[in-house]
Amino acid sequence: MKFTDLFQETFFAILANKVRSGLTILGIVIGIGSVIAMVSIGQGSAKSITDRVESLGTNLLTVMPGSQRGQLVRGGIGSATTLALEDAEAIKTVSGVKTVAPTVSTRKQITIKGSNTNSSIYGIDASYFSVKSITMELGSPFTEIQIKSKNKVAIIGPTTRDTLYGEGYDPVGQKIRIDGQEYTVIGVTESKGGTGFGSSDDLVYVPLGTAQQYLIGNSKLSNISVEVISAELMDSTEEAISALLLQRHNISDAANADFSIMNQADMLSAMTDMTSTLTLLLGSIAGISLIVGGIGIMNMMLTTVTERTREIGLRKAIGAKRGDISLQFLAEAVTLTFISGIIGILLGWLLSYLVARFGSITTSISPQSVILAFGVSGAIGIIFGYYPARRAAKLNPIEALRYE
Repeated sequence: MKFTDLFQETFFAILANKVRSGLTILGIVIGIGSVIAMVSIGQGSAKSITDRVESLGTNLLTVMPGSQRGQLVRGGIGSATTLALEDAEAIKTVSGVKTVAPTVSTRKQITIKGSNTNSSIYGIDASYFSVKSITMELGSPFTEIQIKSKNKVAIIGPTTRDTLYGEGYDPVGQKIRIDGQEYTVIGVTESKGGTGFGSSDDLVYVPLGTAQQYLIGNSKLSNISVEVISAELMDSTEEAISALLLQRHNISDAANADFSIMNQADMLSAMTDMTSTLTLLLGSIAGISLIVGGIGIMNMMLTTVTERTREIGLRKAIGAKRGDISLQFLAEAVTLTFISGIIGILLGWLLSYLVARFGSITTSISPQSVILAFGVSGAIGIIFGYYPARRAAKLNPIEALRYE
């Protein structure tokens, strides 16, 4: 059978039953569109989490007060009082350490005339912005004099700025009240993205000593951020810091450590595994509809074979071979799935766009997912179209011509 003849026969056969063909195509379209949309949500979430973790800084270790034994001490991360500024100074002497940034944190109400918000307050030193890769949008970072003098100055995140003053406002030089105390805004940080509690865009930074004296009321630290010279030194540096703190805190058994060290690489790996599992789960759930659509194609092709029994007998009587008959019906099934694949990809892209546009969820459609969609649609056509095509090819021409 010539390719042009095969194409014409396939085209006319599909158009002969427009409604049935359309409904069959719809099943595959919904399946492929759902798979692409679900996978794009999973991949988008993975990319968002990866970008968020990487934006915290590179080659980063975070030392936190609290037990390493399964769960943190009562009160949660940062609530224990086992880390001191002297610990941070000692960590600076560890081989492999590039920069150390001690931090205290609390949550207070921020007020200006006519507006207020609750935000996290971070007490930091001059190294913090470098370790966390934070840059300034407006104003300037803290100077050494402001930090040592414990000045009441503040740098605010863009979300906090927008909440208090309105989007795009320049608050440098303005006064804000933190826990009833007046601070002068000297800068606004660049947006790093992210929402919710812990977002670096919804923070207020004050000098470390200022926070300890006026907001916290003690000299203990909430955590110590440590930037390591290179990724290859992360594990060895983590072990050296752990040994140093155990010695400083007079703890002989590491299992009884009153601190914990979080490795950024480990955290990123754990989150990547979690999002990969989520993507697989979402794709599998959506993939069920592809199986249903494939069964629909098989059902349609079996019905078509029954309806065209006499036609098949006539073709065989004038010389058509089994391969020609089989190829004809298989081509119809594959054509239906490829048409479904194209429409399904467009639907998946549209769904992903709508989710990102109106659902505030990051989505990402990769070329691999599109190629996979085409591959799956073709496979469905071959797998679910094979049996009806084989059944048509095996019909006895004499019996087929007698069929009523």
